[in-house]
Amino acid sequence: MSPQARYFRLTDNVHIAGRWYLESPMDGQGEDIFPWQFLQAKILKWEKPLVVPLYRPGRALDFSQTGLNFVVVNERFVSLCERLGIQDEVQFIPARVEEHPEPYFVLNTLRIIKCVDEARCEEFSFWGPEDGEPERVGHYRHVSGLKVDPEKIGDTSIFRPWGWLVPLIVSERVKRAIEEEGLIGPRFIEV
Repeated sequence: MSPQARYFRLTDNVHIAGRWYLESPMDGQGEDIFPWQFLQAKILKWEKPLVVPLYRPGRALDFSQTGLNFVVVNERFVSLCERLGIQDEVQFIPARVEEHPEPYFVLNTLRIIKCVDEARCEEFSFWGPEDGEPERVGHYRHVSGLKVDPEKIGDTSIFRPWGWLVPLIVSERVKRAIEEEGLIGPRFIEV
C-alpha cells in the first residue's frame, strides 16, 4: 500500500433508531466466551454455533458489536468479504442470535500488525512492570486519537493494531465496499 492509503476504525453505529443491542456470545452449552480469545489472531473452533443473546430487541443489523467488543455480522457481510478476497484475514464463526432464525457469525480477526503511528496519536502510554500485569508490559495501556502508519500495513485489509487490540481496522477499499453494499450498523473513524 502507498503512504497515501487510508484506514478506518470499524465500529458500531449506536445512533441507529430502534436498533438491537447484543450481549456477548456464549458457547453451545451456555458458557461465557472470553473476548481475549478473539484478540490472538488464531483460528478458533467450537463444535456448535455460538449463541448471541439479545440485550435489547430491535432492528437487526448487518454489523454489530457487543459490550465486550465481540463483532457479530450476517451473511451479507461475509459475502462481501469473500467478494473482496479477504476471507483469509478473518474467520467467521457460526452463531445464532436469539429470536432471529437467519445465520449470523462472530468475526475473528486473523491479522495483527505493528502499525500504531505514535508520532501522530494524540496521546498514548504503555504498561510497565510496576502495573502488575507482566503479560502486558510493553503494550499500550492507553491510546487516544489512534493513527496508523500505512507503510507498515502492506496489503492487509482488515486487522487489529499490535499492542492496542481493541480497534478493528479496515482499509479504505473495505470501507467503500461496505458503504456501496449499504450494510447497516457500521460506523467509520479515520485512523
